[in-house]
Amino acid sequence: MKTHKIFSALSLIGAIVAGLIVAAPTPTAAQDPAYMSCEALWYARNRIYARNGYCFNTDRARSVFGAGCFPPYGRLSGWEKSRVNQLQMWERRKGC
Repeated sequence: MKTHKIFSALSLIGAIVAGLIVAAPTPTAAQDPAYMSCEALWYARNRIYARNGYCFNTDRARSVFGAGCFPPYGRLSGWEKSRVNQLQMWERRKGC
Protein backbone atom coordinates (compact mmCIF):
# COMPACT_ATOMS: atom_id res chain seq x y z
CA MET A 1 0.00 0.00 0.00
CA LYS A 2 2.83 2.45 0.86
CA THR A 3 4.51 1.74 -2.47
CA HIS A 4 1.29 2.58 -4.32
CA LYS A 5 0.96 5.91 -2.46
CA ILE A 6 4.58 6.83 -3.16
CA PHE A 7 4.16 5.91 -6.84
CA SER A 8 0.97 8.00 -7.04
CA ALA A 9 2.67 10.97 -5.39
CA LEU A 10 5.64 10.73 -7.75
CA SER A 11 3.31 10.49 -10.74
CA LEU A 12 1.47 13.61 -9.60
CA ILE A 13 4.73 15.51 -9.08
CA GLY A 14 5.94 14.39 -12.51
CA ALA A 15 2.72 15.61 -14.12
CA ILE A 16 3.01 18.98 -12.39
CA VAL A 17 6.64 19.40 -13.41
CA ALA A 18 5.88 18.35 -16.98
CA GLY A 19 3.10 20.94 -17.14
CA LEU A 20 5.43 23.66 -15.90
CA ILE A 21 8.10 22.76 -18.41
CA VAL A 22 5.64 22.84 -21.30
CA ALA A 23 4.24 26.20 -20.16
CA ALA A 24 7.63 27.84 -19.64
CA PRO A 25 9.10 29.93 -22.45
CA THR A 26 12.08 28.52 -24.28
CA PRO A 27 15.44 29.93 -23.13
CA THR A 28 16.05 31.39 -26.58
CA ALA A 29 12.76 33.31 -26.60
CA ALA A 30 13.29 34.46 -23.02
CA GLN A 31 16.67 35.96 -23.96
CA ASP A 32 15.62 37.54 -27.27
CA PRO A 33 15.72 41.33 -26.71
CA ALA A 34 12.97 41.85 -29.29
CA TYR A 35 10.53 40.26 -26.82
CA MET A 36 11.92 41.81 -23.63
CA SER A 37 10.29 44.73 -21.78
CA CYS A 38 12.24 47.92 -21.11
CA GLU A 39 12.66 46.78 -17.50
CA ALA A 40 14.00 43.38 -18.58
CA LEU A 41 16.39 45.00 -21.07
CA TRP A 42 17.71 47.38 -18.40
CA TYR A 43 18.14 44.53 -15.91
CA ALA A 44 19.87 42.21 -18.42
CA ARG A 45 22.30 44.93 -19.49
CA ASN A 46 23.18 46.01 -15.97
CA ARG A 47 23.43 42.43 -14.71
CA ILE A 48 26.32 41.96 -17.15
CA TYR A 49 28.06 45.03 -15.74
CA ALA A 50 27.33 43.98 -12.14
CA ARG A 51 28.91 40.55 -12.49
CA ASN A 52 32.01 42.31 -13.83
CA GLY A 53 32.31 44.62 -10.82
CA TYR A 54 30.95 47.84 -12.33
CA CYS A 55 30.66 50.78 -9.89
CA PHE A 56 27.06 51.93 -10.31
CA ASN A 57 26.23 55.61 -9.85
CA THR A 58 22.43 55.65 -9.98
CA ASP A 59 20.21 54.93 -6.99
CA ARG A 60 18.16 52.51 -9.08
CA ALA A 61 21.14 50.35 -10.07
CA ARG A 62 22.65 50.46 -6.58
CA SER A 63 19.37 49.35 -5.04
CA VAL A 64 19.19 46.37 -7.41
CA PHE A 65 22.85 45.36 -7.76
CA GLY A 66 24.52 46.93 -4.72
CA ALA A 67 27.14 49.61 -4.40
CA GLY A 68 30.15 47.32 -4.24
CA CYS A 69 32.57 47.25 -7.11
CA PHE A 70 35.53 45.01 -7.76
CA PRO A 71 38.06 44.20 -10.49
CA PRO A 72 37.68 44.28 -13.46
CA TYR A 73 35.44 47.29 -12.60
CA GLY A 74 32.98 46.80 -15.42
CA ARG A 75 35.43 45.81 -18.16
CA LEU A 76 33.58 43.47 -20.52
CA SER A 77 34.69 40.58 -22.70
CA GLY A 78 33.98 40.55 -26.43
CA TRP A 79 30.68 38.64 -26.25
CA GLU A 80 29.55 40.73 -23.27
CA LYS A 81 30.22 43.96 -25.20
CA SER A 82 28.21 42.58 -28.11
CA ARG A 83 25.32 41.61 -25.84
CA VAL A 84 25.30 45.01 -24.10
CA ASN A 85 25.32 46.75 -27.50
CA GLN A 86 22.43 44.57 -28.64
CA LEU A 87 20.42 45.28 -25.47
CA GLN A 88 21.09 49.03 -25.76
CA MET A 89 20.00 49.01 -29.40
CA TRP A 90 16.69 47.43 -28.39
CA GLU A 91 16.30 49.90 -25.53
CA ARG A 92 16.65 52.76 -28.03
CA ARG A 93 14.39 51.06 -30.55
CA LYS A 94 11.68 50.60 -27.92
CA GLY A 95 12.09 54.13 -26.55
CA CYS A 96 13.18 52.98 -23.10
